[in-house]
Amino acid sequence: MKFAVIDVETTGNRSDDAVIQIGIALVDDGEITGTYASYVYTDKEIPEFIEQLTGISRQMVDQAPRVEQVAAEILPLLEDRMLVGHNVNFDLDFLQRMLIEAGYAPFVGRVLDTMDLLRICYPQLGSLRLHMVCNELGVPLDKPHRADQDAVATAKVWLLCLDRLNRLPLLTLQRLSSLLAGRSDLADLHFLIDQYRFVREMSQDLEMDEGTYFRQLHLKAGDWTEAGEGDGEEEAEQVLLDLSFEEFYELVKQRLKRSFALYEEREEQETMIREVYDAFQDSKHLLIEAGTGTGKSLAYLLPALYTSLSQERRVVVSTHTINLQEQLRQRDLPLLMEISPYPFKAALLKGRNHYLCLRKFEQRLTQRDYDSRDHYIAAAQILVWLGETEAGDDEELHLNPRGKEFWRTVESDTNSCLNRACPWFRRCYYHRSRNEAAQADILITNHSMLLTDVRAENRIIPHYDLLVIDEAHHFEQTASKHMGIEISYYSFLNPLNWLVKDARSGAIYPLIEQLAASGHEQGQAWAEQLETLIPVIHEVKQDWEHLSGILYEAAERTAGTSQGDNSMVLRLKKEQLPGNWDDCVNIEDNIYMKLTDICRKLEKVAAGMKEAESSYNLQSAVTDLSGNIVNLVKIRDHLRFLIQLDDPNYVYWIEANAFYKHRSLSFMSVPIDVSELLKDQLFDQKESVVLTSATLSVNQTFDYVVEQLGLKEAHDEGQVKTVQLPSPFRYDEQALVLIPRDFPSIRGSHADNRFLEMLVRSLAEISLVSEGRMMVLFTSYKMLRQVHGELKNRLTQHHMQVLGQGIESTNRSKLIRMFQETPKCVLLGTSSFWEGVDIPGDALSVLAIVRLPFQPPNHPYVEAKSEYMKSRNMNPFMKYSVPQAVIQFKQGFGRLVRTVNDRGIVVVYDTRVIDTQYGKYFLRSLPKPRMEQSAAADMAARIREWLQSSYT
Repeated sequence: MKFAVIDVETTGNRSDDAVIQIGIALVDDGEITGTYASYVYTDKEIPEFIEQLTGISRQMVDQAPRVEQVAAEILPLLEDRMLVGHNVNFDLDFLQRMLIEAGYAPFVGRVLDTMDLLRICYPQLGSLRLHMVCNELGVPLDKPHRADQDAVATAKVWLLCLDRLNRLPLLTLQRLSSLLAGRSDLADLHFLIDQYRFVREMSQDLEMDEGTYFRQLHLKAGDWTEAGEGDGEEEAEQVLLDLSFEEFYELVKQRLKRSFALYEEREEQETMIREVYDAFQDSKHLLIEAGTGTGKSLAYLLPALYTSLSQERRVVVSTHTINLQEQLRQRDLPLLMEISPYPFKAALLKGRNHYLCLRKFEQRLTQRDYDSRDHYIAAAQILVWLGETEAGDDEELHLNPRGKEFWRTVESDTNSCLNRACPWFRRCYYHRSRNEAAQADILITNHSMLLTDVRAENRIIPHYDLLVIDEAHHFEQTASKHMGIEISYYSFLNPLNWLVKDARSGAIYPLIEQLAASGHEQGQAWAEQLETLIPVIHEVKQDWEHLSGILYEAAERTAGTSQGDNSMVLRLKKEQLPGNWDDCVNIEDNIYMKLTDICRKLEKVAAGMKEAESSYNLQSAVTDLSGNIVNLVKIRDHLRFLIQLDDPNYVYWIEANAFYKHRSLSFMSVPIDVSELLKDQLFDQKESVVLTSATLSVNQTFDYVVEQLGLKEAHDEGQVKTVQLPSPFRYDEQALVLIPRDFPSIRGSHADNRFLEMLVRSLAEISLVSEGRMMVLFTSYKMLRQVHGELKNRLTQHHMQVLGQGIESTNRSKLIRMFQETPKCVLLGTSSFWEGVDIPGDALSVLAIVRLPFQPPNHPYVEAKSEYMKSRNMNPFMKYSVPQAVIQFKQGFGRLVRTVNDRGIVVVYDTRVIDTQYGKYFLRSLPKPRMEQSAAADMAARIREWLQSSYT
């Protein structure tokens, strides 16, 4: 097969922009056989950003051949070839305009996109940006954003994709070909894959590939029920029972020294190891603050492992997010296995929706009732991924947003599980993970899963009494959200759309056909009963459309926008309801009655189908139907709870976005205080819980977090120990905190023009002396946007780039990557950048905190929490708002120094830290950096001096 791989560089992305360089690599029968590259003359202005990105100057373009000459040269190269590009529609659009402008007919051959084939052939690839793909696949690309080099690199990536395609099992190729057949916007991709299928079928070599073949799918994972127990486990445990913890730890340290030449014992880590071990032995709860550099993961894993093996008890470790859970799995557990003198079993357990349901996926492949092109690509990705994955965990799979929509239709869930009656049970990924969890000595989960288990009365996670909660400063907030209720515009529609999406699609239509053709005496009656529900389901959707519209208008009318990002928040209270609330109650009542009627009729049909002897397909259908009934009942009951506003222990509110109108609506409610729930349902039920984080204390005490988590009574009784470890970093030498004492006050919800002018001037001055390498933390998008434009205007002339969250990109990881890869760059971020951002080394030298991170006082939850605390004669500002802000402030400060060699400056522009009584709590909570106050005009010089001074 012959391909022309194309790449163009342009003056921009608009329809009136022009090509300034074109590159083509010719591929024949698996080899690059030729290349073509040329600059292209245009009189269009080349923006400075494009010139910096590509290295293509005005002079280069002025000396280049015109479009007519370039078009005449490339036309023969495209003849009888399939056109290939990375995000090919961009290149194709400009190519067609070039050809037409030069008087030629547009290209009419087959067009293929490397991004499509990369998604399918490498479904676990984390990024599709060309230079990231090249880095991952080992393809050299010295100068990205140059058409000549990008075209060759893209051709090499394309050849790797073709090679991978050729090595797929024949069965997978056949399923891919069948899947993509008949979809017009995938016709060229189908043609390519079908060619490979045809060649493989004609080949004499049809030997079986590695893996399992089951029900016409190729799987890497086999039968999990056949897995045996580890050899020598009993002997290892017996030896360990006679070993003290000190002896065990000494063996570990010897292994560490053998494996890591630079290993040094850290006093803070040693202390934490001992404290965690003592907590487990003494059956007490422990709150321990351990900053960056302590090595806290190993410090709790080692005593957890010893306790588990020596006492034959499982220890559960919970992290805040799936990403942190994966970090433990990929980095810390392998290290622990390497240095442990004895074998052990570790497992991860996530929420069920993270695992693929093979029964549902098989069914989707058969029905092919897909909503979009991306759904076909996602199904193709999963087909290939089945031959690579043993866990079936969506974290391994890189899906775009539409692909994630498809995933939600094939994810595992409790309500539609056939369990042992399912033909896929022995290969089920979720049940495999449950089995591994049941055998694990150390079980890693996340806060959300842990709280789901608490609410389910411990029926999900295998029995445990010893628990470690990492990133514990998030635990109360996660618990509040998890124990609340939320209905969004789309989450309400999802179970209805699953049944009836439109006049032709939805699960109800094939089910009606199956029942009518089943031959069962009741089949036709059941089918007719289902048909009567279709108009009622449409009515419920219309009612919800009406109700969400009224709620959105109430928010728009009453709340206005906040944070400058078009978001609206409206608290709902019985004593202060919107004027047309009666209409909302009436519509909800109609919805409740209709959903009750729908569920009753569906249950009747499902019960009849269960009793009848039916095929696996009907069995599978009735299981999915029963699961969806549970979802319908859930949204019905949740909506009633939200509309009635009856529980005084909950706060109720709606959120929406002015841009997306009522389709952005979320209606939610959370408990105002979860301390008693956590006390009764978690801490009182467990023998020992260790809670750790880099930010647990406020003003050198743990009072705030003890109170919020419901541990006060246990603390007063001596059942809770608190420990604050010193930092392993020399903050007095590594970090300087600067406060401009003459900066204007920023009290209130908005900054005045004088503050913004001084802020932009100061940030620009500091950026010049630090040569970028600065991150600026905001508390509102509005102020970020105001500063972004002005700062960019000032710094562009100095060839410096400004990246703004929600402006250059909304993706945090992408922005951080761009910041690290771009010299002389300033990054502006809001809430999500205050923590979890790790930029070690010289890439970040200055951190600017514009405003103390107080939660908006008019947010419904903050309002309700304040009212609750006032009713108990407490000062909500000092007992809630300040401690919350201090912990967030400490998290923000922690972005600067990530290693023993990092060094930099934190500028705090909010003078409340020195002007107010409570400001001292913020500064006292920092790990003793050097602190200075100065005039704003003197800060740049002081920063230059600090950065140039030596540090050893």
